[in-house]
Amino acid sequence: MKELKSLRWVPHWVSHLACIRGCIDYLGIEMTDGWLYGGTGHAFVLNVNKDGSCPSGPTAWNHKVLFALGENLGLSIDGVTGMKQRGELAEAQERAWDLVRRSIDAGVPCYGWELGVPEYYVVYGYDDVGYYYSGPEADDGKGPKPWRELADTGIGWLEMRTVEPGRAAEDAKTVREALTFALEIGRSSDKWILPEYHGGLAGYDAWIRAMEDGSAGRFGVGYNASVWAKCRRMAPEFLREAKGRFKGDIAPLFDEAVGRYEEVSLALDAVAEAYPFGVEYEMDPIGADEKSAGAAEHLRKARAAEEAGLGVLGQIVESLA
Repeated sequence: MKELKSLRWVPHWVSHLACIRGCIDYLGIEMTDGWLYGGTGHAFVLNVNKDGSCPSGPTAWNHKVLFALGENLGLSIDGVTGMKQRGELAEAQERAWDLVRRSIDAGVPCYGWELGVPEYYVVYGYDDVGYYYSGPEADDGKGPKPWRELADTGIGWLEMRTVEPGRAAEDAKTVREALTFALEIGRSSDKWILPEYHGGLAGYDAWIRAMEDGSAGRFGVGYNASVWAKCRRMAPEFLREAKGRFKGDIAPLFDEAVGRYEEVSLALDAVAEAYPFGVEYEMDPIGADEKSAGAAEHLRKARAAEEAGLGVLGQIVESLA
């Protein structure tokens, strides 16, 4: 077996960033969680399916933007993708297998999709059979995962990435481009949102409807609430750190944005507390009752604060142009 012994994921609700976090820790790159979440734009993402609560929402969106924005943070992320349903699986499996062996031999950390459950996993080693990985339900490591089984699932999506150090951009560029993306996805730009899904403010609307009429699935509600609450807890952290990197009249705008996203965070935390993930592993609808009505009201508060926050982010972007 060949392995990078100290490489493991760092548990977060957003498994994609949990894997990137593990990779940059392995590489010795110093970065706060707030700067990672905010600089990649993920602190401002909200994506739900048309029914408002499918557990696919946190991962089923066009996340290529993370790699472009990651370059601003000094991260070079590249890799292999392929889709089983498009007849690409065998070739993509070969390319991923070659990539991982070559990268680990060179001391470069890797991560990939669905080595276990449909989430992201750090790949810290390999042997003649396949991959050794760390992630959800495999914190300390697991394997080997036969390399010919990767992405041979119902989802059928193959994704394997490498993370290497790059050159960070100037702070103004990092913040401006991250917040520009936040504005786009917050207003549900088709550039980042897939068919049958809703992003940002439109995502709140779909989620609120599903809570009010009781059609939201219990499993999906708990998962979405936990993931998006974690993201919004990181938004004020990013904005505070950004404020500290600039001087002049822009500081009050950052303060106002921090306040708005703290409101969003508190409201989403309340939904996550009402429907904690993992308490009930069931897909059945929650039903319309007093608790679901209360959660819908928290979501309305989050949406209102988010809409106001987006307005402030727009002013910050204009100030940094």
